[in-house]
Amino acid sequence: MTPNFLQRFGRNLPAVLGFAVIAAVVGIALLAPWIVPGNPWDIAGPPYLAPGEEAAFPLGTDVLGRNILTGLLHGAWVSLVIGLAATLAAVVVGAAVGATAGFLGGWIDDALMRFTEIFQTIPPFLFAIVIVAIFKPSVGIITAAIAAISWPGVARLMRGEALRLRNAEFVLSCHAIGMSNVRIITTQILPNCAPALIVSASVMVATAILTEAGLAFLGLGDPNRMSWGTMIGIGREALRTDWHMCGIPGIAILVTVLGFNLLGDGLNDALNPRLAQD
Repeated sequence: MTPNFLQRFGRNLPAVLGFAVIAAVVGIALLAPWIVPGNPWDIAGPPYLAPGEEAAFPLGTDVLGRNILTGLLHGAWVSLVIGLAATLAAVVVGAAVGATAGFLGGWIDDALMRFTEIFQTIPPFLFAIVIVAIFKPSVGIITAAIAAISWPGVARLMRGEALRLRNAEFVLSCHAIGMSNVRIITTQILPNCAPALIVSASVMVATAILTEAGLAFLGLGDPNRMSWGTMIGIGREALRTDWHMCGIPGIAILVTVLGFNLLGDGLNDALNPRLAQD
């Protein structure tokens, strides 16, 4: 990160706000076992307590008497881990496929892009539901399912970047000195595509969090992990009378996703070469 990048990013107040929100959520996820020790699945008090009704339960309890505050803070870990891990896997696979297709071209490009298009023709959320339903729902399976529906977009992006860079002078110089295609892709193409990947990844994390919440809401979340989507699913039967059971975790998802989107916009502005001269 150059000083110019930090200056441009620092002048973007929404981006700084998004970064602060994400930092707060990460801190909560890491410190949750110490802030609210205990198992979020344990019944802690009377059911259907409203926020503030009892001091021991500042956010109230759910339909079985579980502490909503405990579930909210522990659920942050699940959402972040799945969102970040799925995005990392999607970026690695998509970058490898897209960079290889765009740089090598020819029949390899055609084969890899047709393979990518197969995944793009399948409705993403339904595909994730099928994957999780076939296998036993767990953090690993959910992460793999979200990665499987996310990597094609990265592959298309990386292919376009590789097509743009493969005839650049520094790449032609690498060919001239006998550098292998694999080394050119890993040391020249991918590093020069990093800004686009970073911006895309920040938005993908937000999408992954929403997807995980949707799966958990449908009962396809990890049964051993409390997540925000699971909390909304549990509270939906009391939505009309006790909105807080769904509303509080829903607000947490909204704020976290908004934070990642604001961060992505800020990174796009700060890393955009056309803005470097501002």
